[in-house]
Amino acid sequence: MSPPVLPVASDERLPPSADVVVIGGGIAGCSAAYALARKGHSVALLEKGTLCAEQSSRNWGWCRAQNRDLRELPLAMRSVDMWDELSTELGQDVTFRRSGLLYVTTSQADLDQWEEWSRRAREFQFRNRMLSAAEAKAMTPGSTGAWIGGLHSPFDGRAEPASAGPLITEGARRLGASIHQNCAARGLERTAGRISAVVTEKGTIRCNAALLAGGAWSALFCRHEGLRLAQASVRSTSFYTTAAPEVTTGGLSMSDVTIRRRLDGGYTVGLSGRALLEISPQGLMNARQFWPTFKKRRAKLRMSVGASFFRGPEALTRWTNDAVSPFERARTLDPAADPALVDMGIRFLGQVYPALAGLQVAKSWGGLVDSTPDAIPVISGVEAVPGLFLSTGYSAHGFGIGPASGRLAADLITGDAPIVDPRPFRYSRMIDGTDLGAPGML
Repeated sequence: MSPPVLPVASDERLPPSADVVVIGGGIAGCSAAYALARKGHSVALLEKGTLCAEQSSRNWGWCRAQNRDLRELPLAMRSVDMWDELSTELGQDVTFRRSGLLYVTTSQADLDQWEEWSRRAREFQFRNRMLSAAEAKAMTPGSTGAWIGGLHSPFDGRAEPASAGPLITEGARRLGASIHQNCAARGLERTAGRISAVVTEKGTIRCNAALLAGGAWSALFCRHEGLRLAQASVRSTSFYTTAAPEVTTGGLSMSDVTIRRRLDGGYTVGLSGRALLEISPQGLMNARQFWPTFKKRRAKLRMSVGASFFRGPEALTRWTNDAVSPFERARTLDPAADPALVDMGIRFLGQVYPALAGLQVAKSWGGLVDSTPDAIPVISGVEAVPGLFLSTGYSAHGFGIGPASGRLAADLITGDAPIVDPRPFRYSRMIDGTDLGAPGML
């Protein structure tokens, strides 16, 4: 069952036109709508269900630059700084706390990887600290883990996913954006090859540009428009606990489990890399590009054939813009949590932290995490369709880099100087034969 999301009211009527229509009301779409509205552009934000009800409220709530893929690091660093400024900008507490993130391990391979990453990250002026075994133990008081070392970033932080995205959206509304929930975008209209309107289930909005920020649904929408987007999804499980003793003020990644301190006194718990991969038509179409990623991560994946083969974002579905679309048939992806993974998380926590033994699960949920083959997002215009932009494929990183990704998308749409170099995120790498290789750091 999904975590409760801070409700946002919808505007009653669709505007006949807008400078930009944003398709998808997750953290990427909400942040882009906010950035565009701050630049003075008229924006209509469309969400087929409820704002931030899919992966944007189901993630761990980590806002980090540490251990990001180096191609993504400049964007992540800017995003953490933007998180720090948002509460002042919005005049509301967006729940971000710069409380630091800590990694500890029993594996020498982890330490070697972290040390190499840290050395290369210094080229971007990122600063963190490698920890000795004694320091890792001192920073995890009460733990029984035989840590041989760790990695600490005091500049990273955390936020509450169920609140942050909706609060950013309200900030966009105060700047003039209109918000439309339970309003699926069915397709695009083009004039002389350029985007001229977005067709929704409630009417058509004329526009100069459209931003597709549809999360796991983006590749399906792209196929409808004759575009290919290499995207695959896995089903993850997370949960949060009732109030518990404070063993960390921020986020803590251990060998088998991660935790993040919540403002309500509990913990959000995740099991890194453990997920269910359902065989699907979309997955089979993209199997070659995803093979290096699959080889790297398959040890913790389970595989099955399920509903994804026949319906949902990875099925081969066709529709017309004047008929009900798949987005209206599935307003919110709400997969069940895997009870075995929930039990595993509780067991791991109790083993490493006796003070957390017997924790009660307040709520557990599943989520569909969409990825690209190289595990960094597509934030880009589409050369073949002028006026169409993408912000998708965040590969489990979307919440933390949401504010800066929204700003980058807005910069590209408006033609302003981009907040960071956009070349690593170009759409063309998906289709021009670029060797995407295996993903970098997670």
